[in-house]
Amino acid sequence: MINHFEQAIKAEVNELFETININMLEEAKDMILKAEDCNGRVHVTGIGKPSYVSGYIASLLSSTGTPAYFLDGTEAVHGSSGQVKEKDIVIAISNSGETEELLYSIRTLKANGAKIIGVSKSIQSSLSQLSDVCLCTCTEDEGDDLNKPPRASIIKQTLLLQALSILLQEEKQISPRDYVTWHPGGAIGESLGATGG
Repeated sequence: MINHFEQAIKAEVNELFETININMLEEAKDMILKAEDCNGRVHVTGIGKPSYVSGYIASLLSSTGTPAYFLDGTEAVHGSSGQVKEKDIVIAISNSGETEELLYSIRTLKANGAKIIGVSKSIQSSLSQLSDVCLCTCTEDEGDDLNKPPRASIIKQTLLLQALSILLQEEKQISPRDYVTWHPGGAIGESLGATGG
């Protein structure tokens, strides 16, 4: 079982980097930068396991120069969409791209003037069809006999959005001095404080 998991993860990660659409990542980066120029903000959302990816990605973006906020995917239609203003960016994560609660929220946010970056398994998904930019990664083997619990798919979604964070970080020329102002604590903060000012 562990051998299956190891081989599946290796194969799926390799597939991601062999097929990653750099043009779409650049388009997502440019859309975020354009929104920031107009005082727009970035929000990251998902339902179920992708909600945990959303929290991490919001934190990662914030620590690397792109302030971002976690948006609860179901609470958005119960008042939390008030945190998203017109011209803000919402990164929405769903493996299938068909999760109805998330789609309901995305329709609401679009109607309120937000721009959507959708992350799902297919450009044909409902989420992709609602999105202004589509970032796609399809997973064939989650790494276990059930092939249902999200394992490989979560890893690939995370890596895809980490790649976006690197494009933004490089565009903004974030220095160690910048980074330590947002991450002064722990071993990372101590190491940057010692070397990066």
